[in-house]
Amino acid sequence: MERIQPSMTPLTQPWFDACREGALLLQRCADCDHWQFYPRFFCTACAGENLSWERASGAGRVASFSVVRRAVSQAYEAPYVVALIDLAEGPRMMSQVVDCDSDAVTVGQPVKVRFEAWSDEVSMPVFSPDNAGGLQ
Repeated sequence: MERIQPSMTPLTQPWFDACREGALLLQRCADCDHWQFYPRFFCTACAGENLSWERASGAGRVASFSVVRRAVSQAYEAPYVVALIDLAEGPRMMSQVVDCDSDAVTVGQPVKVRFEAWSDEVSMPVFSPDNAGGLQ
């Protein structure tokens, strides 16, 4: 069974293309230096329209999480961890924490991005524990 596929738009296409290539991009405002996620047509800090896509470090920390113990379908094997990740650049992103025991995830835990193929066309960012503690 295939996972639900996200809808791509001209605004989000660069982000999805980068994910497929194994890179996490975020929008950055040239006017005020604000990083943001999810993609928008304007800066959420200054309302400027001078945005560019820049590669993010991929480092973050778990801000909050929930362990899903009952799968919604065969495409999503339980248990799995849905988490809010505070990225080193500032934005918060919802994703999954993988490559660890779901009961071992903690708030504040350092994580790093990797990518999981959801189909031949789509890869999505997920996060695994960063035992080296990539954030200071």
